[in-house]
Amino acid sequence: MNELVKSLPSPTLPGMLLPCADTYKGWLFKWTNYLKGYQRRWFVLSNGLLSYYRTQAEMAHTCRGTIPVATAHIEVGDTCHFVLTSGGRNYHLKATSEGECQRWVSALQQARANATLLMHHSDDSGDEGPGPQEDRALTQGVLKSLASKLDDLSTCNELIGKHGAALQRSLSELEDLRGSADSTDRVKAVNERATLFRITSNAMINACRDFLDVAESHSRRWQKALQHEREQRHHLEETIEQLAKQHNSLERAWRENPTSYTGVERSQEGDASDENDEAEFFDAMEDSPAFITVTTSSDIQRKRSGSNQSMMSGGVSNDWTHNENDTSGTNHMQLRRTRRSRIPDKPNYSLNLWSIMKNCIGKDLSRIPMPVNFNEPLSMLQRLTEDLEYSELLDRAARCDSSLEQMCLVAAFSVSSYSTTVHRTAKPFNPLLGETYELDRLDEYGYRSICEQVSHHPPAAAHHVTSQRGWTLWQHITIDSKFRGKYISVMPFGNIHLQFHSSGNHYVWSKVTSTVHNIIVGKLWIDQSGDIDIVNNTTKDTCRLKFSPYSYFSREVPRKVTGVVEDREGTAHYILSGTWDDKMESAKIVDSSQGCGGSEGKQKTVYQTLQPKLLWKKYPLPDNAENMHYFSSLALTLNEPEEGVAPTDSRLRPDQRLMEAGLWDEANSEKQRLEDCQRLERKRREAQATQALEEGQDIEGYQPLWFEKRTDDTTRESTYLYRGGYWEAKDRQDWSQCPEIF
Repeated sequence: MNELVKSLPSPTLPGMLLPCADTYKGWLFKWTNYLKGYQRRWFVLSNGLLSYYRTQAEMAHTCRGTIPVATAHIEVGDTCHFVLTSGGRNYHLKATSEGECQRWVSALQQARANATLLMHHSDDSGDEGPGPQEDRALTQGVLKSLASKLDDLSTCNELIGKHGAALQRSLSELEDLRGSADSTDRVKAVNERATLFRITSNAMINACRDFLDVAESHSRRWQKALQHEREQRHHLEETIEQLAKQHNSLERAWRENPTSYTGVERSQEGDASDENDEAEFFDAMEDSPAFITVTTSSDIQRKRSGSNQSMMSGGVSNDWTHNENDTSGTNHMQLRRTRRSRIPDKPNYSLNLWSIMKNCIGKDLSRIPMPVNFNEPLSMLQRLTEDLEYSELLDRAARCDSSLEQMCLVAAFSVSSYSTTVHRTAKPFNPLLGETYELDRLDEYGYRSICEQVSHHPPAAAHHVTSQRGWTLWQHITIDSKFRGKYISVMPFGNIHLQFHSSGNHYVWSKVTSTVHNIIVGKLWIDQSGDIDIVNNTTKDTCRLKFSPYSYFSREVPRKVTGVVEDREGTAHYILSGTWDDKMESAKIVDSSQGCGGSEGKQKTVYQTLQPKLLWKKYPLPDNAENMHYFSSLALTLNEPEEGVAPTDSRLRPDQRLMEAGLWDEANSEKQRLEDCQRLERKRREAQATQALEEGQDIEGYQPLWFEKRTDDTTRESTYLYRGGYWEAKDRQDWSQCPEIF
């Protein structure tokens, strides 16, 4: 008894019936061979495929064969007889009556027409394709068919294993009974099991063929749809990039000459127009500032107008306003004109990060050898030096008379050092012990910088910068990196010191934790989180910056940074806000009051502020940065060869140089050689220390060449400070003290 099972109505393309709309089932007689003749089989026509089984129960586990009707030829023969030809094979089928035969032929012809139309539509259509509903219905039908075939394959695999084991046992028993009276029965049993094994194997082969036919019949359509989505995404990315460049150009042009765009020059009398502007309130928690803007009353507006006039009359504020134009990048553009602006494109080498990281969960990554595929062609010493990209912030801070305004610029500088990391998920090279890096920018920016790797385990670097524009910066940073399974945490330990020559103000702060996400699956992305406490040890002014961690469920701006600048009495004077990958602004507080209770019973403080002023704005990345490791303009110059540097300089490191040139295989070999030499040198020092201990001599560990360990006079911490002599040795070109580490 045949039955026609109608599925739920589904949308169809104009002028065609989807193959998954109808499912036709029933009994037919199929020709097998001359010994057995026609055998009764259960046939199912669905999704453009005609499948057959011995019984209805076999539908759950074993399919005997599948015929794709899209490419099949249907020929009607004698009474109740028709032939399907597909893939060079003929299938002779008979129905129980002429009516049943006609219904089967009609259903097969309709299914073939639907499948043929669908294939032509998938191949010939351009950007247009089936609507979302039609596409979803078709995809669900194909996936259901593929899942069914996959279940058939799994069942056949189990049966092959079962029958194969039984056949193997029978063959072993037959070998043992050779020549005995029971051999005839055993041979018969072996033949039966061999027949079962052959049938199951044929079913497995047919199921594999069916699975492949279904997958191939739809692969072209899926590939076309995927290519279309890729093209659309690429077009959208190009459009967004073009808009970003246009926005940046307009913003820069406006900063250079705002009057030519507004058409109105601000006169001294024009300052009074500020009376009609609205001031802003910022509502902040004591531990984590959160900002809310409201409208002020007229008396507050008058207060703000007076504050504006006093601010504009002061030299410091005019210096801020003047230097906001500097963010257009005068020094930055000069740097790009005088030094290289590109490096060789990054090769498209693929490597499975998880295949290496899966055995490193909870371990210190500095002790795990990594191929250069996970690196960028810069060392950790060069990454530390890259913090100076926005050194003009410190130049402006050195000219400030107010320590509180100076604190705002120092805070902006501390945030700016993270701006280049937003796309930089690759790790820098671990410096060799004794490796150095110098950056001489006296002509362009007025500073000189020297770094040295002072310890290998744990990895630690010392850094010293002296500027002719009124400041000195030094730091001793130890890096601890751990793999946590789904992400990598990079935790810098140590303090950064900054001292201004004219005022003597000494600032101290530390770095936040960097986290690289999606180690196992997905696109790598980096986040910065934690707090930075900046302290002016001279005046006791403080600033706490909060780097908010990214959360999918948060409504906050991604990569948000907030902070409050307070004097030694704890009175707030400035609100800082922005993002670590774009810009920072400061708003002067003119009044404060206690607001209603916040979360967890904590009371909020409402700050009334003036309009925010721009402290720092990120430079745009160079053209083609995505193929140059997303390096900034300064980063592109850090590994540029220079004459006269120390033989231990990172620019001379061969594996790093080979990687920058795109020779990654050679770079990996060279990296392995350098690491082996470093291990041998460490073992030699350990052997000398052991011998000295046995002889009762004093043991002196490794001593850096340009830095020495001392106690800081201000913070009383043990740190590495610059002992001097490097630039004098460079002037003499006397590098006789430098070890041969490369």
